[in-house]
Amino acid sequence: MITSIVESVHEVPAADWEHLARPAGLYLSHRWLAGEEEDPTATCAYALVRDLDGTLLAAAPLYLVRDEPNDSYEPGSVLPPHLRPRVIAGARRGYHNTPLTAPGLGPLRRDACLTLLRNAARDFADHHGTTHWWPYLTAPAATRLAPLYPDPSLHLEDDALIPLPGTGIDDYVSSLPSRRRVGVRRERREFAAAAPDVRRQALADCFEEAGALLAGHQQDHGHDRDGIEAMTGLLKRQAAAMGSEARVVAAYDRDRLIGFCLYYHYGTTTWIRAVALDRRHPTPHLYFNLMYYLPIEDAYAHGTRALHAGMTAIEAKRRRGAEVSGLYALVDDAARGPGAV
Repeated sequence: MITSIVESVHEVPAADWEHLARPAGLYLSHRWLAGEEEDPTATCAYALVRDLDGTLLAAAPLYLVRDEPNDSYEPGSVLPPHLRPRVIAGARRGYHNTPLTAPGLGPLRRDACLTLLRNAARDFADHHGTTHWWPYLTAPAATRLAPLYPDPSLHLEDDALIPLPGTGIDDYVSSLPSRRRVGVRRERREFAAAAPDVRRQALADCFEEAGALLAGHQQDHGHDRDGIEAMTGLLKRQAAAMGSEARVVAAYDRDRLIGFCLYYHYGTTTWIRAVALDRRHPTPHLYFNLMYYLPIEDAYAHGTRALHAGMTAIEAKRRRGAEVSGLYALVDDAARGPGAV
């Protein structure tokens, strides 16, 4: 097997990359990673493992981070004090990470690929005088990678995934315990009775007003750096990178945006990316309908089988049928080069 480093995901044919990424999730997809290359806060590279015939067997993005605007990806916020890696291996956004390996690899070959990816990440970090880490690994990914690292994996957060059985939202509601079915039906009924103007549109058509609403939502939750300019710029870049795949369901009061949910259909899953609303608006159950029920309706229409609801408010997600699993970090503390920190 041959290991190489390239500087852009565009150097890898999209079909080859997607063969590995599609089972893994949105935040490791070819198109998403291409958009992340526009982020000026890090320098990216990609570790590739190929067979002797050139077939792509494994891959991982690598990011040398210069300035981390998201505290949840800042080592000083989530890792023990003695660990300060500056290289991220795998996905840098989305709180869902795994090394990419080709479907169908046997255990021995897969483990050999993971070792080569670890070595490539270690060499890349060593070249820059630092170490690397894998943030927000899924539980299976952490289990596979853990034997390659000096310390046990660290539990960072929990992750929620809502299965979508059957063929429509009524099947989803019927799958819930009886007490929760009553609550969900009431939340949907009272929201519909308020008759908000619900619109489904591309992010490119509403990123400015969505950015302003998202900035207020973020600052209400203590993220002071997430101002209107930053959030609008973020959504604009995402709209440009993801095109029609960046879908928004939004609620309006006349011409005023009062809430939205940004999501993506990728693989067999619908991925919630951002939710924001005007909490002063009296529409009943606005958040629950934007976060869960309206995207679930669209997920069924699109044919996906699960809603990735992500971190935080885990018990609220569990009450709406979520299966909960851990997210972990693995850190390489073996800095070896003369400039290592």
